[in-house]
Amino acid sequence: MAAKRPLCDVALLLFIIPVLYRPISTTVPEELDNGGWYDKAEDLIATAGPCDIEVRDSSLTYEEFMKTYAYNYPVVLKDVTNNSVFRKLCRKDALLREYGDKFVKLSTANTYSYDKAIVSFAEYVSKILKPQNVSSLGNETHYMFGDNNYTEWDSLFSEYKQPPFILPETEGVLSFGLAGPGTGVPFHWHGPGFGEVVYGRKRWFLYPPHKTPSFHPNRTTLQWLMEDYPNLHEADRPIECTINQGELIYFPDRWWHGTLNIDTSVFISTFLGPKMED
Repeated sequence: MAAKRPLCDVALLLFIIPVLYRPISTTVPEELDNGGWYDKAEDLIATAGPCDIEVRDSSLTYEEFMKTYAYNYPVVLKDVTNNSVFRKLCRKDALLREYGDKFVKLSTANTYSYDKAIVSFAEYVSKILKPQNVSSLGNETHYMFGDNNYTEWDSLFSEYKQPPFILPETEGVLSFGLAGPGTGVPFHWHGPGFGEVVYGRKRWFLYPPHKTPSFHPNRTTLQWLMEDYPNLHEADRPIECTINQGELIYFPDRWWHGTLNIDTSVFISTFLGPKMED
């Protein structure tokens, strides 16, 4: 694997990499197919925000990705893969028909995800998949993300086309999720990876490794957005972007990130870990 750049280089890149702002609508266009995962307008408490992360399309080469972003800076990617088949399989009716009786493991939506719960996928969709209650803490909110049974869900995962920018000596491990509007995971960090939105919209907040955000690990991202975010000094604000249907975000190793689902969202992450020997 290529050597990582010093943190001072990362800090410098925060200033020298061009910043592209993309106007983002705070409402879902009526013509957008949400795969049957529709929400009432009153349930959409959180809104999309500005995008101050560079947005690249399929013209981005692997060489440029490695040089500019892989170890240095997040990037939003559009049209780098075609997951239309996978998206069709993630429609509400299709998932319930295929996996409704399968059991899924839920995690609490706090930084450390201490508590787990096992329910059928149909029960999760009908009883637990709801908008985030503003007053609920992270350990009171169960969230479907990760802990997937790869044997039972293989027919779905096998249709997903991973991003083309896998780092040297790593391989992607998939983590599938479904969550209601206003839900999300508070700030945390781990190895590098990609996050793709299949349906809905997801707002990402990120800080570089050397800048630890101020947050309570058991308060939800929604609470942080409503109570802390407006009072942050400009120098303490995160970089952010709202990822729309079919888009991905790449985050380098050890970058702090917190997420917030604007709508009911179906999403999948590709976590990059050491490549296993055959």
